Amino acid sequence: MTPDSAPLLNALQRLKSRCDAPFYVPGHKRGQGIHPDLKALLGDAVFRADVPELPQLDNLFAPEGVIREAQALAAETFGAERTWFLANGSTAGVEAMVLATCRPGDKLILPRNVHQSAIAALILSGAMPIFLIPNVDPQLGIAHGVAVEQVAAALQAHPDAKAVLLVSPTYYGVCSDVEAIAHLAHQHNIPLLVDEAHGAHLAFHPHLPTGALVSGADLVVQSTHKVLSSLTQSAMLHGQGSRISPERVQAALTLVQSTSPSFLLLASLDAARQQMAESGFTLMAQTLKRAEQARDRLTKIPHLALLDRPTDPCPGFVDLDPTRLTVDVRHLGCSGFEVDEQLAEAWQVVCELPGLHSLTFVLTLGNTDADIDRLVQGFEAIVSQTAPNYTPPLPEYATPSYALQTCEIPPRTAFFAGTEDVPIAVAVGRIAAELVCPYPPGIPALFPGERIEGEAIARLQTLRQAGVTFTGCSDPSLGTIRVVR
Repeated sequence: MTPDSAPLLNALQRLKSRCDAPFYVPGHKRGQGIHPDLKALLGDAVFRADVPELPQLDNLFAPEGVIREAQALAAETFGAERTWFLANGSTAGVEAMVLATCRPGDKLILPRNVHQSAIAALILSGAMPIFLIPNVDPQLGIAHGVAVEQVAAALQAHPDAKAVLLVSPTYYGVCSDVEAIAHLAHQHNIPLLVDEAHGAHLAFHPHLPTGALVSGADLVVQSTHKVLSSLTQSAMLHGQGSRISPERVQAALTLVQSTSPSFLLLASLDAARQQMAESGFTLMAQTLKRAEQARDRLTKIPHLALLDRPTDPCPGFVDLDPTRLTVDVRHLGCSGFEVDEQLAEAWQVVCELPGLHSLTFVLTLGNTDADIDRLVQGFEAIVSQTAPNYTPPLPEYATPSYALQTCEIPPRTAFFAGTEDVPIAVAVGRIAAELVCPYPPGIPALFPGERIEGEAIARLQTLRQAGVTFTGCSDPSLGTIRVVR
């Protein structure tokens, strides 16, 4: 088994050509029962490969064959001691990390700007969050990372904490000092868990920020589909060291993953891993070159600015992924949502994350020079048609509601408590019983167990007026909020 082999992908390719009488699931029977319109969209081959855990394949929850081999190759490629494939996305990996390290009532130190999957993990595990306040960009109103000193203070105040969870890089590509925080956690004999969903590519070029595994993290989740080439919803969980039992991780994954994982997703992980093993450096070098060209050209356009590494030391911001471009549009006199709409309609340029004052673009190995040209030309056209007018940051957005250190009651308790729906205007002071999550990026503005502050309501209303979509809540229009009765 060599790094350039793909055991799971190859096994599925062999199986696809078999002409058996399929008395097993799924019900479309290898494409024979598929709706013609779907077959016309996707072709025949994909359905012939959509199969369950047949003898020629393997079992994701007790791998002994090609999945085990593929995961071992992934661990070698990404620099881990062990790797688990995820068919439920990084969400399953984040939930499994917490379930593997925390029991009901245990304390977990984590930043307030975690993904909603971390809040789900708190509800599932019964752990109690000890929140760290991320550094917030005062101009763009976006949250960065957490400072080493914050983690040190939290560990001193809560010596009984069972783990530290970080988000690095953030959605915007901002990296915390993972190595120093790992050292702190290990000094207290607890593991460091890292949500590195946006950093699966970091191991493949020296000009990218140092990845969490190299920095000493114990468990690391990566969304392979976000920045590499696997299919949407596929991800990996990497582990190293002896602080967390692999058996405990596997047991946790059994709880949060489907018992019918898609072999299309699993094979795409194997193929993406093989691609990076063979050509990772070259592909990342090309991506970095395009990102540098895009950044250079965009910064030359009047009235635009890009998020960049700070010139002075900045807590929670030690590095920036150069393949993540966040464009500051405050000087255009319109919101990021409006610019996003113009780019999409006139230029078919679609960003990853629009905000009130910025747009974030994700450059990967799949982007082309033509993509960069269209991005730049789109901005040039918009700027030429816009009367420049500086828009100051809105207070309720520039300082998000991250001022909370601990929640009033455990998220699990709030989730299962008796509830009532109240008008948003009278929700201040009540304890939230649901997630209220602007999506993307999927960072909860409110979560179960949190006392609702007036600032949070103001920010939610601002985002709603700007056209942001909300998930997780019973009333997406935000006319009411579900609270603990």
